[in-house]
Amino acid sequence: MKIFHPSKTVKLDVPLVSSKSESNRALIIQASAKENIELGNISKARDTQTMMRLLASNDETLDVLDAGTTMRFLTAYVTANNRKTIMTGTARMQERPIGILVDALRSLGADVEYLKNDGYPPHKINGFTQKTDTVSIRGDVSSQYISALLLVGPTLPQGIKLVLEGTVASKPYIMMTLSLMERFGVKYTWEDNTITVAPQEYKAGNYTIESDWSGASYWYSIAALSEEADIKIMHLREDSLQGDKAIVEIMEQLGVKSTFEADGVRLTKTEKAEKFFFDFTHCPDLAQTIVSLVAALGMEGRMIGLQSLRIKETDRIAALQNEIKKLGLEIEVIGDEEIIVPAGGISIDGQTIHTYEDHRMAMAFAPLSILGELNIDEPEVVAKSYPSYWEDLTAAGFKIED
Repeated sequence: MKIFHPSKTVKLDVPLVSSKSESNRALIIQASAKENIELGNISKARDTQTMMRLLASNDETLDVLDAGTTMRFLTAYVTANNRKTIMTGTARMQERPIGILVDALRSLGADVEYLKNDGYPPHKINGFTQKTDTVSIRGDVSSQYISALLLVGPTLPQGIKLVLEGTVASKPYIMMTLSLMERFGVKYTWEDNTITVAPQEYKAGNYTIESDWSGASYWYSIAALSEEADIKIMHLREDSLQGDKAIVEIMEQLGVKSTFEADGVRLTKTEKAEKFFFDFTHCPDLAQTIVSLVAALGMEGRMIGLQSLRIKETDRIAALQNEIKKLGLEIEVIGDEEIIVPAGGISIDGQTIHTYEDHRMAMAFAPLSILGELNIDEPEVVAKSYPSYWEDLTAAGFKIED
Protein backbone atom coordinates (compact mmCIF):
# COMPACT_ATOMS: atom_id res chain seq x y z
CA MET A 1 0.00 0.00 0.00
CA LYS A 2 1.39 3.38 -1.04
CA ILE A 3 1.06 6.33 1.36
CA PHE A 4 2.19 9.96 1.25
CA HIS A 5 1.03 13.40 2.40
CA PRO A 6 1.06 16.12 -0.25
CA SER A 7 0.60 19.21 1.96
CA LYS A 8 2.53 18.19 5.10
CA THR A 9 -0.05 20.19 7.10
CA VAL A 10 -2.41 18.32 9.43
CA LYS A 11 -5.40 19.96 11.11
CA LEU A 12 -8.34 17.87 12.34
CA ASP A 13 -10.21 16.31 15.25
CA VAL A 14 -9.42 12.61 15.57
CA PRO A 15 -12.20 10.34 16.94
CA LEU A 16 -9.66 7.62 17.93
CA VAL A 17 -10.33 4.00 18.76
CA SER A 18 -11.05 3.10 22.39
CA SER A 19 -8.47 1.36 24.55
CA LYS A 20 -8.16 -2.39 24.09
CA SER A 21 -6.07 -2.55 27.27
CA GLU A 22 -8.93 -1.14 29.34
CA SER A 23 -11.54 -3.04 27.34
CA ASN A 24 -9.93 -6.45 27.85
CA ARG A 25 -9.48 -5.94 31.59
CA ALA A 26 -13.04 -4.67 31.98
CA LEU A 27 -14.41 -7.64 30.03
CA ILE A 28 -12.72 -10.14 32.37
CA ILE A 29 -14.11 -8.22 35.36
CA GLN A 30 -17.58 -8.22 33.78
CA ALA A 31 -17.40 -11.98 33.11
CA SER A 32 -16.15 -12.65 36.66
CA ALA A 33 -18.85 -10.60 38.37
CA LYS A 34 -22.06 -12.08 39.75
CA GLU A 35 -23.71 -8.65 39.61
CA ASN A 36 -24.47 -6.76 36.40
CA ILE A 37 -21.71 -4.59 34.92
CA GLU A 38 -22.46 -2.34 31.93
CA LEU A 39 -19.53 -1.34 29.71
CA GLY A 40 -19.60 1.47 27.16
CA ASN A 41 -17.32 2.31 24.22
CA ILE A 42 -15.76 -1.19 24.08
CA SER A 43 -12.87 -1.33 21.61
CA LYS A 44 -13.51 -2.56 18.07
CA ALA A 45 -9.93 -3.84 17.92
CA ARG A 46 -9.68 -7.47 16.77
CA ASP A 47 -8.02 -8.46 20.05
CA THR A 48 -10.99 -7.20 22.05
CA GLN A 49 -13.57 -8.63 19.69
CA THR A 50 -11.76 -11.98 20.02
CA MET A 51 -11.93 -11.67 23.81
CA MET A 52 -15.69 -11.01 23.69
CA ARG A 53 -16.31 -13.92 21.33
CA LEU A 54 -14.31 -16.41 23.41
CA LEU A 55 -15.83 -15.29 26.72
CA ALA A 56 -19.23 -16.11 25.22
CA SER A 57 -18.05 -19.48 23.86
CA ASN A 58 -18.60 -22.86 25.48
CA ASP A 59 -16.13 -24.61 23.17
CA GLU A 60 -13.42 -26.74 24.75
CA THR A 61 -10.78 -25.19 22.47
CA LEU A 62 -10.34 -21.42 22.56
CA ASP A 63 -8.30 -19.97 19.68
CA VAL A 64 -7.09 -16.47 20.53
CA LEU A 65 -5.54 -15.96 17.07
CA ASP A 66 -2.63 -13.52 17.65
CA ALA A 67 -4.03 -11.76 20.73
CA GLY A 68 -1.43 -11.96 23.50
CA THR A 69 -3.50 -10.21 26.17
CA THR A 70 -6.46 -12.44 25.37
CA MET A 71 -4.28 -15.57 25.67
CA ARG A 72 -2.94 -14.58 29.08
CA PHE A 73 -6.14 -13.21 30.59
CA LEU A 74 -8.28 -16.13 29.38
CA THR A 75 -5.76 -18.72 30.55
CA ALA A 76 -6.11 -17.39 34.09
CA TYR A 77 -9.88 -16.90 33.76
CA VAL A 78 -10.75 -20.42 32.58
CA THR A 79 -8.38 -21.87 35.18
CA ALA A 80 -10.01 -19.90 38.02
CA ASN A 81 -13.38 -21.18 36.79
CA ASN A 82 -12.09 -24.78 36.84
CA ARG A 83 -13.00 -25.18 33.20
CA LYS A 84 -11.34 -27.86 31.09
CA THR A 85 -10.00 -25.85 28.16
CA ILE A 86 -7.39 -26.02 25.42
CA MET A 87 -5.81 -22.61 24.76
CA THR A 88 -4.25 -22.10 21.33
CA GLY A 89 -3.45 -19.42 18.75
CA THR A 90 -1.54 -18.62 15.58
CA ALA A 91 1.91 -20.00 14.77
CA ARG A 92 3.48 -16.81 16.17
CA MET A 93 1.33 -17.05 19.32
CA GLN A 94 2.70 -20.56 19.82
CA GLU A 95 6.19 -19.00 19.90
CA ARG A 96 5.28 -16.48 22.60
CA PRO A 97 6.01 -17.70 26.14
CA ILE A 98 3.27 -18.55 28.60
CA GLY A 99 5.40 -20.53 31.07
CA ILE A 100 5.68 -17.87 33.76
CA LEU A 101 1.88 -17.64 34.02
CA VAL A 102 1.37 -21.41 33.85
CA ASP A 103 3.98 -21.97 36.58
CA ALA A 104 2.15 -19.46 38.78
CA LEU A 105 -1.22 -21.12 38.15
CA ARG A 106 0.28 -24.55 38.88
CA SER A 107 1.68 -23.29 42.18
CA LEU A 108 -1.84 -22.12 43.10
CA GLY A 109 -3.23 -25.57 42.34
CA ALA A 110 -3.92 -25.74 38.59
CA ASP A 111 -3.38 -28.87 36.48
CA VAL A 112 -2.02 -27.54 33.18
CA GLU A 113 -0.22 -29.50 30.48
CA TYR A 114 1.59 -28.34 27.35
CA LEU A 115 0.45 -29.95 24.11
CA LYS A 116 3.54 -29.12 22.00
CA ASN A 117 6.48 -27.28 23.53
CA ASP A 118 7.04 -26.73 27.24
CA GLY A 119 6.45 -23.10 28.19
CA TYR A 120 4.43 -22.24 25.06
CA PRO A 121 0.86 -22.60 23.78
CA PRO A 122 -1.09 -24.65 23.02
CA HIS A 123 -1.76 -25.79 26.56
CA LYS A 124 -4.61 -27.59 28.26
CA ILE A 125 -6.21 -26.69 31.58
CA ASN A 126 -7.42 -29.94 33.17
CA GLY A 127 -8.69 -28.61 36.49
CA PHE A 128 -8.08 -26.32 39.46
CA THR A 129 -8.30 -26.76 43.22
CA GLN A 130 -6.66 -23.92 45.11
CA LYS A 131 -4.00 -25.16 47.54
CA THR A 132 -2.37 -21.83 48.51
CA ASP A 133 -3.01 -18.11 48.22
CA THR A 134 0.65 -17.14 47.79
CA VAL A 135 2.50 -17.20 44.48
CA SER A 136 5.78 -15.62 43.36
CA ILE A 137 6.18 -14.30 39.83
CA ARG A 138 8.87 -12.36 37.97
CA GLY A 139 8.00 -8.70 37.58
CA ASP A 140 10.34 -7.88 34.71
CA VAL A 141 8.96 -9.92 31.78
CA SER A 142 5.32 -9.02 31.07
CA SER A 143 2.85 -7.21 33.30
CA GLN A 144 0.07 -9.15 31.54
CA TYR A 145 0.94 -12.28 33.54
CA ILE A 146 0.53 -10.26 36.72
CA SER A 147 -2.70 -8.61 35.58
CA ALA A 148 -4.14 -11.98 34.52
CA LEU A 149 -3.65 -13.32 38.06
CA LEU A 150 -4.90 -10.16 39.75
CA LEU A 151 -8.12 -10.01 37.73
CA VAL A 152 -9.18 -13.48 38.88
CA GLY A 153 -7.69 -13.07 42.36
CA PRO A 154 -10.86 -11.93 44.16
CA THR A 155 -12.83 -14.86 42.70
CA LEU A 156 -10.44 -17.49 44.13
CA PRO A 157 -11.57 -19.27 47.33
CA GLN A 158 -8.47 -18.06 49.19
CA GLY A 159 -7.88 -14.87 47.21
CA ILE A 160 -4.31 -14.23 46.08
CA LYS A 161 -1.07 -12.90 47.53
CA LEU A 162 1.21 -12.05 44.62
CA VAL A 163 4.92 -11.67 45.39
CA LEU A 164 6.70 -9.78 42.59
CA GLU A 165 10.31 -10.84 42.13
CA GLY A 166 12.96 -8.39 40.92
CA THR A 167 12.29 -5.20 38.97
CA VAL A 168 8.65 -4.56 38.08
CA ALA A 169 8.20 -3.55 34.42
CA SER A 170 5.14 -1.86 32.91
CA LYS A 171 3.95 -0.87 36.38
CA PRO A 172 1.27 1.53 35.03
CA TYR A 173 -0.47 -1.44 33.39
CA ILE A 174 -0.60 -3.22 36.74
CA MET A 175 -2.00 -0.05 38.31
CA MET A 176 -4.61 0.14 35.51
CA THR A 177 -5.70 -3.39 36.40
CA LEU A 178 -5.90 -2.63 40.12
CA SER A 179 -7.70 0.68 39.55
CA LEU A 180 -10.36 -1.00 37.40
CA MET A 181 -10.78 -3.74 39.99
CA GLU A 182 -11.18 -1.05 42.65
CA ARG A 183 -13.70 0.73 40.44
CA PHE A 184 -15.90 -2.34 40.79
CA GLY A 185 -15.56 -2.68 44.54
CA VAL A 186 -12.49 -4.88 44.98
CA LYS A 187 -10.06 -3.88 47.72
CA TYR A 188 -6.34 -4.67 47.61
CA THR A 189 -3.06 -3.79 49.31
CA TRP A 190 0.35 -3.33 47.70
CA GLU A 191 3.11 -3.32 50.28
CA ASP A 192 6.74 -3.52 49.20
CA ASN A 193 6.75 -6.27 46.54
CA THR A 194 3.52 -8.02 47.56
CA ILE A 195 0.02 -7.38 46.20
CA THR A 196 -2.75 -8.96 48.30
CA VAL A 197 -6.35 -9.41 47.13
CA ALA A 198 -8.74 -11.12 49.57
CA PRO A 199 -11.63 -13.26 48.27
CA GLN A 200 -14.49 -10.88 47.48
CA GLU A 201 -17.05 -10.08 44.78
CA TYR A 202 -16.98 -7.55 41.99
CA LYS A 203 -19.84 -5.08 42.40
CA ALA A 204 -22.36 -3.88 39.82
CA GLY A 205 -21.60 -0.68 37.95
CA ASN A 206 -21.21 1.21 34.68
CA TYR A 207 -17.95 2.15 33.00
CA THR A 208 -17.09 3.90 29.74
CA ILE A 209 -13.80 2.83 28.17
CA GLU A 210 -11.39 5.68 27.43
CA SER A 211 -9.82 6.26 24.02
CA ASP A 212 -6.49 4.54 23.41
CA TRP A 213 -3.29 6.38 24.36
CA SER A 214 -1.23 3.84 22.39
CA GLY A 215 -3.21 4.80 19.30
CA ALA A 216 -2.75 8.47 20.14
CA SER A 217 1.03 8.06 19.89
CA TYR A 218 0.85 7.85 16.09
CA TRP A 219 -0.89 11.22 15.97
CA TYR A 220 1.83 12.71 18.14
CA SER A 221 4.34 11.40 15.60
CA ILE A 222 2.34 12.99 12.78
CA ALA A 223 2.28 16.31 14.65
CA ALA A 224 6.05 16.18 15.19
CA LEU A 225 6.78 15.50 11.50
CA SER A 226 4.22 17.93 10.03
CA GLU A 227 5.23 21.39 8.89
CA GLU A 228 2.05 22.68 10.56
CA ALA A 229 -0.16 20.79 13.00
CA ASP A 230 -3.32 21.41 15.02
CA ILE A 231 -4.64 17.99 16.00
CA LYS A 232 -7.27 17.35 18.63
CA ILE A 233 -7.55 13.75 19.82
CA MET A 234 -10.97 13.14 21.26
CA HIS A 235 -11.95 11.45 24.54
CA LEU A 236 -8.53 11.22 26.17
CA ARG A 237 -8.35 12.03 29.88
CA GLU A 238 -5.63 13.85 31.80
CA ASP A 239 -6.24 11.48 34.73
CA SER A 240 -5.99 8.40 32.51
CA LEU A 241 -5.27 4.93 33.93
CA GLN A 242 -3.28 4.00 30.81
CA GLY A 243 0.51 3.81 31.05
CA ASP A 244 0.92 5.01 27.48
CA LYS A 245 -0.20 8.46 28.56
CA ALA A 246 3.58 8.78 29.01
CA ILE A 247 3.54 9.90 25.36
CA VAL A 248 2.65 13.39 26.66
CA GLU A 249 5.93 13.62 28.57
CA ILE A 250 7.95 11.91 25.84
CA MET A 251 6.76 14.23 23.09
CA GLU A 252 7.77 17.33 25.01
CA GLN A 253 11.32 16.35 24.00
CA LEU A 254 10.26 15.79 20.38
CA GLY A 255 8.50 19.03 19.64
CA VAL A 256 4.83 18.46 20.46
CA LYS A 257 2.86 20.31 23.14
CA SER A 258 -0.24 18.74 24.74
CA THR A 259 -3.12 20.93 25.94
CA PHE A 260 -5.95 19.11 27.70
CA GLU A 261 -9.47 20.31 26.97
CA ALA A 262 -12.84 19.15 28.26
CA ASP A 263 -13.31 16.54 25.53
CA GLY A 264 -9.76 15.58 24.58
CA VAL A 265 -6.18 16.75 24.09
CA ARG A 266 -4.89 19.24 21.50
CA LEU A 267 -1.47 18.77 19.89
CA THR A 268 0.55 21.69 18.59
CA LYS A 269 4.17 22.08 17.55
CA THR A 270 6.90 23.45 19.79
CA GLU A 271 10.70 23.37 20.00
CA LYS A 272 12.30 19.97 20.31
CA ALA A 273 15.31 19.00 22.40
CA GLU A 274 18.80 18.58 20.94
CA LYS A 275 19.04 14.95 22.07
CA PHE A 276 16.48 12.38 23.17
CA PHE A 277 16.51 9.91 26.07
CA PHE A 278 13.74 7.83 27.62
CA ASP A 279 13.29 4.63 29.63
CA PHE A 280 10.44 2.57 28.12
CA THR A 281 10.30 -0.02 30.92
CA HIS A 282 6.75 1.03 31.84
CA CYS A 283 5.42 1.84 28.33
CA PRO A 284 7.08 -0.55 25.83
CA ASP A 285 4.27 -0.26 23.27
CA LEU A 286 5.39 3.31 22.54
CA ALA A 287 8.93 2.31 21.60
CA GLN A 288 8.43 1.61 17.89
CA THR A 289 6.71 4.95 17.38
CA ILE A 290 9.47 6.85 19.13
CA VAL A 291 12.48 5.02 17.68
CA SER A 292 11.23 5.58 14.13
CA LEU A 293 10.27 9.20 14.90
CA VAL A 294 13.65 10.08 16.44
CA ALA A 295 15.34 8.64 13.34
CA ALA A 296 13.02 10.66 11.07
CA LEU A 297 13.69 13.88 12.99
CA GLY A 298 17.44 13.39 12.52
CA MET A 299 18.01 13.47 16.27
CA GLU A 300 20.46 11.55 18.36
CA GLY A 301 18.54 9.31 20.73
CA ARG A 302 19.01 6.67 23.38
CA MET A 303 16.16 4.38 24.42
CA ILE A 304 16.38 1.83 27.24
CA GLY A 305 13.96 -0.54 29.00
CA LEU A 306 13.11 -2.37 25.77
CA GLN A 307 13.59 -5.93 27.04
CA SER A 308 9.98 -7.05 26.47
CA LEU A 309 10.06 -6.10 22.76
CA ARG A 310 11.75 -9.37 21.79
CA ILE A 311 8.65 -11.42 22.71
CA LYS A 312 5.90 -9.28 21.22
CA GLU A 313 4.01 -9.93 17.95
CA THR A 314 7.46 -10.08 16.38
CA ASP A 315 10.99 -9.39 17.60
CA ARG A 316 10.34 -5.66 17.54
CA ILE A 317 13.97 -4.68 18.16
CA ALA A 318 15.18 -6.63 15.13
CA ALA A 319 12.25 -5.35 13.06
CA LEU A 320 13.08 -1.71 13.86
CA GLN A 321 16.72 -2.29 13.01
CA ASN A 322 15.84 -3.87 9.65
CA GLU A 323 13.29 -1.29 8.51
CA ILE A 324 15.16 1.85 9.58
CA LYS A 325 18.21 0.51 7.73
CA LYS A 326 16.11 0.54 4.54
CA LEU A 327 15.70 4.29 5.11
CA GLY A 328 19.46 4.82 5.19
CA LEU A 329 20.21 4.80 8.91
CA GLU A 330 21.75 2.07 11.03
CA ILE A 331 20.57 2.07 14.63
CA GLU A 332 22.70 0.40 17.26
CA VAL A 333 21.20 -2.33 19.42
CA ILE A 334 22.87 -3.07 22.76
CA GLY A 335 21.76 -6.36 24.27
CA ASP A 336 18.02 -6.81 24.57
CA GLU A 337 17.10 -3.52 26.16
CA GLU A 338 18.86 -0.54 24.55
CA ILE A 339 18.75 1.21 21.17
CA ILE A 340 20.98 4.08 20.07
CA VAL A 341 19.77 6.22 17.16
CA PRO A 342 22.60 8.24 15.60
CA ALA A 343 22.02 11.78 14.39
CA GLY A 344 21.77 12.31 10.67
CA GLY A 345 18.24 11.43 9.69
CA ILE A 346 16.73 9.19 7.05
CA SER A 347 15.85 9.37 3.36
CA ILE A 348 12.39 8.33 2.18
CA ASP A 349 11.84 7.59 -1.48
CA GLY A 350 9.32 4.83 -2.06
CA GLN A 351 10.82 2.13 0.18
CA THR A 352 8.63 -0.73 1.36
CA ILE A 353 8.23 -1.18 5.11
CA HIS A 354 7.73 -4.81 6.09
CA THR A 355 5.40 -5.12 9.08
CA TYR A 356 6.15 -8.67 10.28
CA GLU A 357 2.44 -9.25 10.98
CA ASP A 358 2.79 -6.60 13.69
CA HIS A 359 0.17 -3.85 13.87
CA ARG A 360 2.51 -1.42 15.61
CA MET A 361 5.15 -1.66 12.87
CA ALA A 362 2.60 -0.49 10.30
CA MET A 363 1.26 2.33 12.46
CA ALA A 364 4.65 3.53 13.73
CA PHE A 365 6.15 3.91 10.25
CA ALA A 366 3.12 5.33 8.43
CA PRO A 367 3.58 8.87 9.87
CA LEU A 368 7.05 8.99 8.27
CA SER A 369 5.29 9.21 4.89
CA ILE A 370 4.88 12.93 5.59
CA LEU A 371 8.55 13.13 4.56
CA GLY A 372 8.08 11.17 1.33
CA GLU A 373 6.28 8.28 -0.29
CA LEU A 374 6.37 4.94 1.52
CA ASN A 375 4.89 1.53 0.84
CA ILE A 376 3.43 -0.33 3.82
CA ASP A 377 3.38 -4.11 3.55
CA GLU A 378 0.35 -5.95 4.98
CA PRO A 379 -1.57 -2.79 5.96
CA GLU A 380 -4.49 -4.89 7.21
CA VAL A 381 -2.52 -5.79 10.38
CA VAL A 382 -3.80 -2.58 12.02
CA ALA A 383 -7.12 -4.36 12.63
CA LYS A 384 -5.53 -5.91 15.71
CA SER A 385 -5.76 -2.66 17.68
CA TYR A 386 -6.87 0.29 15.47
CA PRO A 387 -9.17 -0.89 12.66
CA SER A 388 -10.01 2.63 11.43
CA TYR A 389 -6.35 3.79 11.28
CA TRP A 390 -6.11 4.19 7.51
CA GLU A 391 -9.50 5.91 7.32
CA ASP A 392 -8.43 8.37 10.01
CA LEU A 393 -5.14 9.06 8.17
CA THR A 394 -7.08 9.69 4.96
CA ALA A 395 -9.20 12.26 6.83
CA ALA A 396 -5.91 13.90 7.90
CA GLY A 397 -4.89 14.44 4.28
CA PHE A 398 -2.75 11.37 3.68
CA LYS A 399 -3.09 9.88 0.21
CA ILE A 400 -3.37 6.12 0.32
CA GLU A 401 -3.36 3.86 -2.73
CA ASP A 402 -3.75 0.10 -2.64
